[in-house]
This record gives sequence, structure tokens and C-alpha cells, in this order.
Amino acid sequence: MWKPRTIAEAPLKYLGIVEGLEEDIRRGILLPGERLPAQRAIAEVLEVDLTTVTRAFNEARRRGLIAAQVGRGTFVREDPDHAGTTLPPPLLDLSMNIPPQPLSIDFRKLLSQTMNAVLSGPRGGLSLHYQDSAGAPADRQAAAQWLSSRMSGAEADRITIAAGAQSALFALCKLLLSPGDSLAAGALTYPGLLAAGAQCGAVIEPISMDRDGLMPDDLDRLCRRSPPKALYVVPTIDNPTAVTMPETRRQQIVQIARRYGVQIIEDDPYAPLKTDHVTAFADLAPELTWHLATLSKCVTPALRVAYVIAPNAADTMRLASVLRATILMAPPVLTAVASRWIRDGVVGDITQAIRTENRIRQGLAAQVFSGHRFTADPDGHHLWLSLPDGWQAGDFAKHAEAAGVSIVPASAFALTSSSAQAVRLSLGIAPDKAVLEEGLLQLAGLMEQIAVMKRTIV
Repeated sequence: MWKPRTIAEAPLKYLGIVEGLEEDIRRGILLPGERLPAQRAIAEVLEVDLTTVTRAFNEARRRGLIAAQVGRGTFVREDPDHAGTTLPPPLLDLSMNIPPQPLSIDFRKLLSQTMNAVLSGPRGGLSLHYQDSAGAPADRQAAAQWLSSRMSGAEADRITIAAGAQSALFALCKLLLSPGDSLAAGALTYPGLLAAGAQCGAVIEPISMDRDGLMPDDLDRLCRRSPPKALYVVPTIDNPTAVTMPETRRQQIVQIARRYGVQIIEDDPYAPLKTDHVTAFADLAPELTWHLATLSKCVTPALRVAYVIAPNAADTMRLASVLRATILMAPPVLTAVASRWIRDGVVGDITQAIRTENRIRQGLAAQVFSGHRFTADPDGHHLWLSLPDGWQAGDFAKHAEAAGVSIVPASAFALTSSSAQAVRLSLGIAPDKAVLEEGLLQLAGLMEQIAVMKRTIV
């Protein structure tokens, strides 16, 4: 049985998986025609997100290493002489949930100019040195400036800077949870939480969800039985369901968390994109809430900078000690770039441009999937497409992959076996509207083909 592995020296995680696969084919460990394990199984072995494995499979197929057969699985190509040659890429990757790149923003030029300005400035040399694990005072002050536009409790001494939201989430899990502790989350939740929780030995308890997000009655039921140490929630443009929790629902959850002493991890990457303000958990229950904000979803994933507002300054130092033991510090140059963009208003301009592009793309998706059931936020860059009764999301995702479109089924986010039959479509990675439209039309056409086939069988 082939054991998946990754090449650590690869520049990106998914490329490490591809290079490991390619090397094993070349060495004869994997033979032509051999069936590969399911993507979910590979993700579990390598302890990565399912979306990372999906990207790796797409790239391996593009290189001619593997081929998918609808209904049977993915196999090493029978014609090894073809392996390693460049084939036409898949039509579209709708699996990675990244913001679109607005045509009005030249990120290469902007990053280059800002880095040069930072390094050539009077304090530029400091950006080349080690920093405090909580972040330099000037950068924490800039973070407070950005966050205070959405919440009232964003004091600089309560803010810790991390190298991206995932490292911050892992540090929070490490700080708040011991092996065997329970962590509550929505029955459909962000895969990165599953990975972080697993590394910390936490037991993740599912909370039922409805059109407004987490259901307070189910959270109360869990707390009466055995209160979890913490509750994880993505309250604004939830990933994957795209639901924004109304303030009344947030207040109900806060009452339950206070009653049972449950800490709240508020992962809020999409809140800056929202035009309609909803009060954050960090304002409703500041003494319980660890608020996590990142620039990855509202500016660019290239800035590996995230901010955590702790309940108090002492908790900030506790979190900084965990970061010191794991990542040591956020990347100083990128953090300085983020701070300058905040102070100069560039972050606001980019966020507005992304929001405008998201609205255009969501409008296009709404036209293509008119007549189908889906949940979306006009300001966000993903949607949650529900499949007709009797359809299986995993099977539909395989058909879509064979047709050249990569999407993520509900099972990638599910904490229970009885998950919704739906798929997440990420609209931001397509380079332009025309490419996105082609991919969405391909999916809509595939849905119609399957529907016709099912009617014929009946």
C-alpha cells in the first residue's frame, strides 16, 4: 500500500505533495494504473487540509502524472512516457477560498514600492531584526487603528500579531485546550480548525446550525451535559455556509457562554468585507472572547499577518509565549508593510476594491445558478451550493473534477457523518470574470446532465 508523503523543501505545501508523488512514480513505488487513495485519506495521513490535497491532485493531473475516472477514482497514468509533460490545466480551481485580485490593484508594484519605503526609512533596519513575539509596539498600534473601525475594545496592549490566521488559531488551541478537552464548533466548520484541534488532542463537539448559524439550544444542550473549554465560531460570512449570524443570535450565544464559563474563539476574516456592521463577539463579551482577524481575505494571502485581541493584556502575554515557542514572531517586513498600508489607507482601498469585485462575481454566480438553492453574501467571495435531494456532494465533486472544475464537498467541513449535501464554490481565484463564468457554466451544465440522467433512470 502506497503511503503518501510530501517533499519538505517544496515552496508550497501542495507542491510538496505533487513532488513526492512524482518521485514515487519515477522510482517505481507507484506503478502505472495503480489506484491512489481517496483525497480525504491522503489529507488525514499528511495532516493537511483537504483543499491542499485537491490542489495537489489538480497539479499532478496537469503534469500528466495521474488521471481521474468518474465513478472509479484517480489512477497513475498508464502511459508513463507522458508523465512530466505539461498538459492543459484544469478549467478552473474553485476550491481555494482566496480573495479576487482586483484589476485596479497592482500588487507586485505596490508590494515592491512599500517594502523599499519601509527598508529605506529611518527605522527600516528594525524590520530586519528579531521582534517581540507579541509584535512591535508600532505594529500593534496600527492593528488597533484598523480593528477599532469595527469594534470598541481594540487596545494595542490586548493585541498579539501572528504569522497568519492559521498559526494564530493553532496557538489559541494550544493555549486554551489540553489533550482530551472539548472544543465546540458548528457541525460544518473550517478545516483548519480540525487540523489545529487534532494537533492539540482536542475533542471537537458539533453544534447544529440553521439559516442564522449556530443554534443556541444545541449549544446549551452540550453545555448542560459537559461544558466545552471553548467555542469556535466564524460569525460573519461563515466558511463554508456563507451565513452571517444576526446580533440577536450572537447575544443568545454569549448568554450561554457566560453561564457556563466557555471561552469564545471568534474567527472573523471576512468582517472587513461586510458593508452592514454587526457587533462582534469581542464587543458583546470581551472578557470571554479571543478575536482573530487577518488580512488574507480582505487584502491578500501574501501578507501572512493576523491579529488577535485577547480578553486582557495578561492574556495577550500568555498567547505571545505560545507563539514564541512555535513561530517565534510574525514576519517583520510583512508586518511593517501591513502597518504602513493601514496608516496610509491602502488596506481600506484594497478591501473596497475586493468588495466591489466580489459583488460582480456573486452577481454572475446568482445568474448562472438561478433556480438552484444556494447561500451567499454579496460582499463575500464564496457560496454554498445545495444539491437536489438524493444527490451526494462527494460524487458531484468527483464529476466536477473530471469535467475540469475543482470544488469542495460538504464532507471536507463536516463534524458528523450526516452532513448536508452541498459544495463550496470559491469565486476569487479565477483571474477574471470570463474564466469564472466558463467554470460556473460548466458546473451548471453538469448539474443539468446529472438531473437528466437521474430522471431517465427513474
